[in-house]
Amino acid sequence: MTAAKSHIYGLLAEFDTPEALIAAAEKVRDAGYRRTDAFSPFPVHGLAAALGLQRTRVALITLLCGICGGLGAYGMMWFSSVIAYPFNIGGRPPHSWPAFVPITFELTVLGAAFGALLGMLALNGLPQPYHPLFNVQRFADHASRDCFFIAIDAADPKFELSDTRAFLESLQPQHVSEVPR
Repeated sequence: MTAAKSHIYGLLAEFDTPEALIAAAEKVRDAGYRRTDAFSPFPVHGLAAALGLQRTRVALITLLCGICGGLGAYGMMWFSSVIAYPFNIGGRPPHSWPAFVPITFELTVLGAAFGALLGMLALNGLPQPYHPLFNVQRFADHASRDCFFIAIDAADPKFELSDTRAFLESLQPQHVSEVPR
């Protein structure tokens, strides 16, 4: 990281409409910036595509954790009924799989739920009690009420402070701010 980049987190541009934010996000993506994020007081349809965000792996994590939960439950019941305690109770076989179905289902759902929660938290980098964007007073005052923001991270390979500032200003935002670390 260069000396010019070390004192700032990035640049933040403020827009007044969701349409302006989407147009700016598309131009930022087309310009080759990859470490970007957008902020809006409400969900904006098409913003993720405009930023060029990839689909997350939360669904895969959820599936794998659900499968592990189901296999773990079934394996635990199979082991306890067939290997550890093979009692003949009422003439039923030790491996009576219909009796295993409800608990297998429940632990599949439980594993998937925990996988979805923990996967979402991990992939979003949460919990994050501090973010440098809140050092910008305009962001802290308006991000959740009435303005739309796009941020370009200084860690982006294409980021050069003066060039990136000029690029953001060419998008005609209401305001461009440096985000201190």
